[in-house]
Amino acid sequence: MNQKSIDTLEFNKILNDVKHYGISDKTKSRISPDIFSTALVEIEEMIEEVDEAMTMLRVRSVELSGISDTMGIIKRAEIGSPLSVGELNQIRQMLYRKKALGDTFKTFLDEAYEFSHLPPMIDGLEDIHFLYRRIRETVDEEKVLDHASEQLLSIRRKIISEENRMKERLNTITRSSNMLSDAIITTRNNRYVVPVKVEYRSEFKGIVHDMSASGQTVYMEPLQIVQMSNNISQYRDEEAVEVERILFEISSEVAAVGDSLKSHDIVLHHMDMVFAKAKYGVSIKGTKPEVVASGGIYLPGAFHPLIPSDEVVKNDIFIDDDIRAVIITGPNTGGKTVTLKTVGLSVLMAQSGIPVPSRDGAQLKLFNSVYSDIGDEQSIEQSLSTFSSHMTNITKIIEEADEDSLVLLDELGAGTDPEEGASLAISIIEFLLGKSSRIIATTHYPHLKTFSYSRDDVINASVEFDVETLSPTYRLMMGVPGKSNAFEISNKLGLNPIVIERASSLIGHDSSDIDKMIEALERHTKQARENDLESESLLKDNLNLNHELNELVHGFNTHKETLQKQAREEANRMVREKEAQATAIIEELETMRTLGVENIKSHDLIDRKKQISDQYEGAAIKKEKKRKTDETIREGDMVDVLSYSQKGEVLSVNERDKEAVVQMGIIKMKLPLDELKKRKKEVQKSVVKKTLQSAPANRALDLRGKRYEEALIELDRYLDQATLQNYQTVEIIHGKGTGALQAGVQKFLRTHKKVQSFRGGMPSEGGFGVTIVEMK
Repeated sequence: MNQKSIDTLEFNKILNDVKHYGISDKTKSRISPDIFSTALVEIEEMIEEVDEAMTMLRVRSVELSGISDTMGIIKRAEIGSPLSVGELNQIRQMLYRKKALGDTFKTFLDEAYEFSHLPPMIDGLEDIHFLYRRIRETVDEEKVLDHASEQLLSIRRKIISEENRMKERLNTITRSSNMLSDAIITTRNNRYVVPVKVEYRSEFKGIVHDMSASGQTVYMEPLQIVQMSNNISQYRDEEAVEVERILFEISSEVAAVGDSLKSHDIVLHHMDMVFAKAKYGVSIKGTKPEVVASGGIYLPGAFHPLIPSDEVVKNDIFIDDDIRAVIITGPNTGGKTVTLKTVGLSVLMAQSGIPVPSRDGAQLKLFNSVYSDIGDEQSIEQSLSTFSSHMTNITKIIEEADEDSLVLLDELGAGTDPEEGASLAISIIEFLLGKSSRIIATTHYPHLKTFSYSRDDVINASVEFDVETLSPTYRLMMGVPGKSNAFEISNKLGLNPIVIERASSLIGHDSSDIDKMIEALERHTKQARENDLESESLLKDNLNLNHELNELVHGFNTHKETLQKQAREEANRMVREKEAQATAIIEELETMRTLGVENIKSHDLIDRKKQISDQYEGAAIKKEKKRKTDETIREGDMVDVLSYSQKGEVLSVNERDKEAVVQMGIIKMKLPLDELKKRKKEVQKSVVKKTLQSAPANRALDLRGKRYEEALIELDRYLDQATLQNYQTVEIIHGKGTGALQAGVQKFLRTHKKVQSFRGGMPSEGGFGVTIVEMK
């Protein structure tokens, strides 16, 4: 990768921001320009992995703490070196993180998320969790545990017992002796001592280990505890030997699964890298790019990732595959250089597996190299002028660039005579076009504005300038060259009109005509952009409507089949009851005939039973059932539909034809009034309201995994709760799936009285799997 491009595009700043989200120092050290790849398969794999991680992070946090570099530790164990307690804990933490990640991924899969890249990596690791339990049962954070072996437990109990005996003896000495300068017990050279006044040194029976700075106190080990201290020292040596044996033993167990542990280290560090990129992508609200072997550059809503989100202006940067060069003109500080850096960084980020600063739908051609000449590279030490320094860099670029190179040139040809600079700029662009390089260049030279009209593979672009406010808007206009605004600006600033008029007369007609053409192009481009936005909105609405209608048809057919099935089951149940009754009667008649009752023939009994069995219904669901009492049915009434055994709401009434349109669930039907019976009003509102008030609603409702009807009932309750909680916006999580639940939720929201508006979730909010609702 070209180091100068990395520096001028400030790619290292992006990488440093990504490093911030890494856990392991080894991962952070690997987040460098070396992760830039030119292998399409590798890039696609990186992008898919990071996209899965971003999807997970939008749903819940994924913990990665405990990942550290264990390769050196594993290799030391394999050559027979005993590991320390701290090193064993690093192995333990890594094994725990593998198990925890596996459980997290399983939760996502259980919730019907489709992840095909990250979970298989964890699942593919050998299950050696027994080693985690073995280490946990052997050591804590600082030492080998007492119960690591019976021998160690026995030794430590002896130490404790001997220390308790010794402390009792010392306490007796400190309480009874008047030779001490203070009644305390301390240690010197790992031996217990008491402070003895120097004048009693010869009288106090013991061993001197130290003397105070003043020389008035000597620290002596009483002879009465010397043997106890010796015993404790011996036990300590035995303890150290047993601890070393235990550590060696468990280190051997680590070595036995060394290859598997190395695989754990590789995979977990890879996960750390993937989630570091994903967390950065979420932080900048970036998106998953598509990198293609051949194609153009499509960055909708692109923005510079290093500019604060509340200040940056987003632009649509679209460069078709047949366009090899883009020439951007416009005022200083208008955003030309930012555009160059945005495109360059997007390419570097995409080919490094980092989400790009753009809306969904970003697509970038695969480049083998990115070259840039941006900024003032004047060097006093080399005695190079601004022009010379740029030419030194450009000389190297035109030598190395090829058809798979992206070349970014800022203020091409600047720093010298305008006429010569413009000619040189055109010549450089033509040379690079001859090598089929992809070029984006910024310039002030008007000659380059007309250059694109002589070639089909070059287009103009410009950054907008607001003459009214005398400031740039930072909006990029593709296909339109920049227009000079010198006269308009001078007029706004109060320059004498005579001076402006004279200057205008000195400009050639060709230049004036070009400016007028550019002005018309700007006007038409703005109009076309507005029309495109309107068309895009209408197309989106039409697609949503088509999808909604398809879902309604599907729902209608499903509901119809359900009603038919329920009706058949009910009819068959009733016939079974009648058949059972008839069978009982027939059995009774048979008994009577057996007892001698006359005139009862067998074939009559069989025919009657068959007549009852033939009452089974195969498909009919409508019942011939009418209302027996007179009632006035009005619009808005809740009714029982007698012919279908369903509940419904009256939408309209036609008194002339004695018919009404009734809404039953998702089905509307026109029915005779005499098949409708008014339902009694349910008086439960106050109780429900009280219940809702006492149960605060979350700001998100998760409907994933629920049946269609169940989900809508729960959604209705939730919206009531959200209203009572005075929430302005809430989030409905319905998942992506087939889209049926999403369509049902949005259809329900469209008619709900408490919903002001709703929209699909942004990529950072969950994308198509989430609907954001604004309450009234």
